[in-house]
Amino acid sequence: MWIGVDLLRLDELDRLLGRAWFRAFAYDETELTTAGAFGPERAREFLAGRFAAKEAVLKALGTGIARGVKPRQVAVLRTADGAPVVRLTGVAADHAAALGMANIHVSISHKGDLVLAVALGLPLPVGTGREDGEGPDQGR
Repeated sequence: MWIGVDLLRLDELDRLLGRAWFRAFAYDETELTTAGAFGPERAREFLAGRFAAKEAVLKALGTGIARGVKPRQVAVLRTADGAPVVRLTGVAADHAAALGMANIHVSISHKGDLVLAVALGLPLPVGTGREDGEGPDQGR
């Protein structure tokens, strides 16, 4: 089992969120589309929560924003009921597979100007016969 945690203040991202290059570097297209459907304050909160979740996932992977992993390779999408779900691509998915990580679950919490995210990586079940390391939450 792997765990990662991140805490940030909403204002930490304000300057960066206004820059197109940062949005393209940090966010998956689906995340940006979802945020675009919200008003400005809700979009700010949504993107900050996603960024904290990405940081937590990267910590669980043991990479941080390094070793070829880009934040946009960790997409924090939503289920039909709004719960966050992680989809890994590229080098991030490769790192998870190398670790034997089958799924990554995240929880995001907002309180005032703070955003907290926790990521929990779960291993492949023993005896599953899955040698490729690719679980249901990871795409290529």
